[in-house]
Amino acid sequence: MNPHWRSFLESTEGVFDNDSTELLNFGDAAGELLAATQQTVVVPLTHLGLIEATGEEAKAFLHSQFTSDINHLADGQAQHAGWCTAKGRMQASFVVWRQGERYLLALAADLQEATQKRLQMFVLRAKVKLAAQTDSTVMLGLSGPQAEEALSGAGLPCPAEAMVATATADGTTVIRLDTTRFMIVAPESAMAALWQKLTVKARPAGIPAWRWLDIQAAFPLVTLATKEEFVPQMADFEKIGGVSFHKGCYPGQEIVARTQYLGKVKRHLHRVTSAQILKAGDVLHSPDNPDQSCGTVMTVAPSPTGGYEALAVIQSNFAGNVRLGSLEGPSIQAAAVNP
Repeated sequence: MNPHWRSFLESTEGVFDNDSTELLNFGDAAGELLAATQQTVVVPLTHLGLIEATGEEAKAFLHSQFTSDINHLADGQAQHAGWCTAKGRMQASFVVWRQGERYLLALAADLQEATQKRLQMFVLRAKVKLAAQTDSTVMLGLSGPQAEEALSGAGLPCPAEAMVATATADGTTVIRLDTTRFMIVAPESAMAALWQKLTVKARPAGIPAWRWLDIQAAFPLVTLATKEEFVPQMADFEKIGGVSFHKGCYPGQEIVARTQYLGKVKRHLHRVTSAQILKAGDVLHSPDNPDQSCGTVMTVAPSPTGGYEALAVIQSNFAGNVRLGSLEGPSIQAAAVNP
């Protein structure tokens, strides 16, 4: 994380986790969570990293590695994408967008360095350059009923459709993620002034508020805690356009395709509520299936109403009787995202 950006956020009462670059809150964690449910919030997305892919063969390279159809990603469009192992397990997930001949890949910050290094191993002689942008570029999340007004007040464009990325002349990009959520990507040098303008309409909030919004939107972000845990369909990744079944080979493609066409996916994405603290990577069990675990927690946030909420990949036929950590663990409630 850019130290100047961190210092700026700390000067505006931002509180960071001591062991990571995660921005926890701006002094009122509970109030920020509640605001995310019905007001407009702006969140520094310090839990995300950014990789840039350039070069005349960047499109072909990414298309050959990712689960989505990069070949048909138009300039100014965004899409979800996964990168799988040979066994079809996601080792990273991305929001990818194209700006001219540049491709930007937003992913979990705790996977950025290792993912870039491993991707580089497959470049070989291809005319592709991968470069980390996390320290020179800042990402913000904007959500709520006045999000469009906040963008306008900051002099930023407002994409009309989801997964459209609109760039300005100074290098700032706005991506509409869904009906009320946007991601803003800008040079670090421009972000302090932009922050001041956006916070006229939007309340500053920490990462927990954005994760709670991710859970409501059923956005499955792979992190270090869940790396190589899921075939894409387990996280319902194909339902958000993150998998193309009409493209050529990529790592794990045979397994992903076979899983789809044989209809053997038993685990799917669920929203979970718990009175007990949860964390990404927690293993779930069911007394109805004592021989093995029935799921894994993916994304967690404190609930605005108390307790915790999460996205978890759970074996569907055991979702009605789920325990945290062991067969004797506390009971949690689970509901399928796409029943």
